[in-house]
Amino acid sequence: MPRPGSAPRWAAAAGRWGRRLLALLLLLLAPGPGGASEITFELPDNARQCFYEDIVQGTKCTLEFQVITGGHYDVDCRLEDPDGTMLYKETKKQYDSFTFTASRNGTYKFCFSNEFSTFTHKTVYFDFQVGEDPPLFPSENRVSALTQMESACVSIHEALKSVIDYQTHFRLREAQGRSRAEDLNTRVAY
Repeated sequence: MPRPGSAPRWAAAAGRWGRRLLALLLLLLAPGPGGASEITFELPDNARQCFYEDIVQGTKCTLEFQVITGGHYDVDCRLEDPDGTMLYKETKKQYDSFTFTASRNGTYKFCFSNEFSTFTHKTVYFDFQVGEDPPLFPSENRVSALTQMESACVSIHEALKSVIDYQTHFRLREAQGRSRAEDLNTRVAY
């Protein structure tokens, strides 16, 4: 039988742990300040589309792209630093990934070109990640190691990021397959 007054202490402790667990779950699901741009856009024939990103020197960046629909599923891609120096240039690529570290502060420019195509527009997906995700639990004022719950939260967070990457990959593959199936259906119906 519980002692008098022990129930309120137990409820208060459960409330504190519940609030901590809720805060950790919200922290896991909140997007981090690490910059990432993920866009799918239409690229008309004989066109070029450029995007700009302000980046601080020493920041690690990754550009990934994939052509989802149109023609032979290929585009030209180029990336320039603030001085106009070419960091990356590929022609007629279906997909690719390029990682670099910014050599100077400024606005970096990356362009997708469909200028070689005279009648086929493309649908292009790209993901431009700037910087690293900040740690879930900053270590600046931490004296002890992560608790078991914090370690579990970190591993769940990493697993969720992996799931998001896989979902994006499979969503793009499904869109590409659907486009090919619709093209084939049109030809068969004709």
